Amino acid sequence: MTAVSPERLAKIFVEISDTLVDEFDLIDLLHTLTCRAAEVAASSIVGLVLADHYGKLQFVAASREEARILELLQIQNDEGPCLDAFRTGALVADTNLRDASGRWPRFVPHAVGAGIHSVYAFPLRLRAQVIGALNVFGAAASRLQNEDVSIVQAMADLASIAILHERAMSRGEELTAQLQHALNSRVTIEQAKGAIAQREGITVDEAFVRMRHHARSTNQRLLDVARTVVNDIASVPELRTSDS
Repeated sequence: MTAVSPERLAKIFVEISDTLVDEFDLIDLLHTLTCRAAEVAASSIVGLVLADHYGKLQFVAASREEARILELLQIQNDEGPCLDAFRTGALVADTNLRDASGRWPRFVPHAVGAGIHSVYAFPLRLRAQVIGALNVFGAAASRLQNEDVSIVQAMADLASIAILHERAMSRGEELTAQLQHALNSRVTIEQAKGAIAQREGITVDEAFVRMRHHARSTNQRLLDVARTVVNDIASVPELRTSDS
């Protein structure tokens, strides 16, 4: 039995579905997906990677900063569960990472050292094409409930649908171009997060929450706010702490 109530699950899927409207913000949606997947898989952090124009995985979204680091670690070393899920198009599950050092010799020591002891990597598929992976990192060497695996896979499928939806809205623009746009947007957002965190003396997670709240409260796209921050952070005084 999943730890999340049926009522909460219904609200999660309604929240995600409600974002699939005209002019929706793909990066913001994928961040929401990672946060909700982490909620379903209790005591876990979640990251999401997408393939770029050349078929190379790139980090896109995470429920917490630690997940971003774990994703980059796999990408830089060209090994890990997210790479395997992407390459095979199948779920990768390892519920005791300490025993997987032979499979992922560079990834496992760093992951275990960071307090991660289990991982599930869910492929993101558009029909027969695998376009990325949603990765659940657990602090305990334990197995997800079967119901939770099904729910998180459904969330991964929603991420794929969102990307397909954006492609359809672009009136024929190629899927690879759409994915590249999302990846390029993420670079700007990461730069803005770092700028806010450095200026305000807060964590990058807190900086992202502040920037996202500002985007929503002013009815702007997250990327537009990030561009403003990168170009002229002083022009967005709302992102300052109240006592600064």
